[in-house]
Amino acid sequence: MPMAITEQLNALGIQIPPVPQALAAYIPSKRSGNIIFTSGQLPLVAGKLSKTGKVGKNITLSEAQAEAKQCLLNALSTVLLHINSLDQVKSVVKLGVYVACTENFTEQHLVANGASELVVQIFGDKGKHARFAIGVSSLPLDACVELEMTVEVE
Repeated sequence: MPMAITEQLNALGIQIPPVPQALAAYIPSKRSGNIIFTSGQLPLVAGKLSKTGKVGKNITLSEAQAEAKQCLLNALSTVLLHINSLDQVKSVVKLGVYVACTENFTEQHLVANGASELVVQIFGDKGKHARFAIGVSSLPLDACVELEMTVEVE
């Protein structure tokens, strides 16, 4: 029998953070039927970014992957606004990852792997998802990564 998601999070040493405050005129996530769409989540911790700038300039690939993981955890916190437990997630449908980077940086897909690999560690096969990863010239607050997520729930 698969491990409960809460137990899996504990085994991985992961705590889901509080929901980050929206920075503009939007809500953190929206449920429509059994689908939850998150707004773009920055890698905020206690309302602050640990890194700012561009990947390929002042932020390394491994640092950006860590930021993508934090974005994912923040997205999961917004999913919990609509369900009682992450055990109610039937499927992680899609991740969208935006990477603020230099124009010659071409490893956006590897930045996104930070989040993709973590979501599969947490959810197992239910975490396998479709994804896009694109490079952009800038993101809000000079963040280096932003992530949106779509999940199907019970």
